Amino acid sequence: MIDLHFWPTPNSLKVSILFEEIKLLKPDFEYQIVPCSIGTGDQFKPEFIAISPNNRMPAMVDHRPDGSDAPISVFESGAIMMYVAEKTGLFWSQQSAAKYEVVQWLIWQMANQGPKFGEAGHYRRLEDDKGDQSYAKQRYADEVNRIYGVMNNRLYDRPFIAGDEYSIADMICYPWCTYLEAQGEDINDFKYFKRWWDELSERPGLKAGMAVGSDMTVDTSRYSPEEIKQLMSQLFNQRARPAPES
Repeated sequence: MIDLHFWPTPNSLKVSILFEEIKLLKPDFEYQIVPCSIGTGDQFKPEFIAISPNNRMPAMVDHRPDGSDAPISVFESGAIMMYVAEKTGLFWSQQSAAKYEVVQWLIWQMANQGPKFGEAGHYRRLEDDKGDQSYAKQRYADEVNRIYGVMNNRLYDRPFIAGDEYSIADMICYPWCTYLEAQGEDINDFKYFKRWWDELSERPGLKAGMAVGSDMTVDTSRYSPEEIKQLMSQLFNQRARPAPES
């Protein structure tokens, strides 16, 4: 059994897509969702930081790892996907050339698409009282457009991100693209990306993975202004946590 510490954000949905795709092929594959409510600060609890030192989700604990009686925990979505795909033998070829086609695109997504799309969304939502953010908004809007171009150019002569086979490289890129219109982009500007997007969007496993956690919500209306202020101070402008005393 795998515990997936999860909240329905693009970074977590990458993993739930993989898990649901695996379940269609291996019905005995078992996982359970452990809610990690990032809107109320679950990611800062000591028991979560013990498995995710960067206090970000998703994270997972495999209670039945291969070759070990002790549970194994993994944090970072890309690392989780590599671990589970390798363990199950699905969606990630272990032949050297094909393996590293996938690896480089996983790293590309983690280093480029996810962070740049996330920053674009941050500045797009920023309140006017934070000062002139026009440079940052334009910088990240341009990066979003550039990154869609990278994907479009990659897909013009192959069906999937890493080549001829659907893989974790496709799954990891998909969830952040659900915001394309909100990001100010027109999908028709990227016809090869659009073909890929339309095909993936019809996959039953991907649909199931994207639906995980759709019932998870936080009702902030029940919080007092003081509680909201405390929560915001916890969630934003984070600085280093002090290390434990020896």
